[in-house]
Amino acid sequence: MKKKVLITLVLLFFIALSSAVTYAITTGAFGQQHKKPSDYKVGVSYEQAMSGEKPVLAVFYVDWCGYCMRFMPKFKALESVYKKDYNLLMINAEDPEREDLVKDVRLSGYPTLYIFDPKYDNRVHLSSSIYGDLKAFRKEVDRYTKIRKLLDKSISCEK
Repeated sequence: MKKKVLITLVLLFFIALSSAVTYAITTGAFGQQHKKPSDYKVGVSYEQAMSGEKPVLAVFYVDWCGYCMRFMPKFKALESVYKKDYNLLMINAEDPEREDLVKDVRLSGYPTLYIFDPKYDNRVHLSSSIYGDLKAFRKEVDRYTKIRKLLDKSISCEK
């Protein structure tokens, strides 16, 4: 009986310690302050993005997500790379105005990235396994850029 109580107490201690460390890291207690994702101003408004001619590179985020906090500087850096070919868009998944869109894409975690193409009524989910690898991420986004150019070319040939 004493062993079970001791094991339970040790487990509770490690859970509490893990939570405290996570909180300290995300709030900047260790000297590195992470901004909330909504503090970043990347891209254009939803209305501008979806009414434009370019495909949309969209990130779904929530402000309390540690992964989102770490990903947003990378997304901000992508703005200068893809500004010419894409409209970049940040979508707060907790925004009541975007509730239908969030339900439609069936988010399973944060951040989640999609390429939306209003011109061709298409969307592509980008795997979260590549978010940390900028080279792999750019390869996937560039692949869609090539496909989009081929679609544009084939449609202009048909006219």
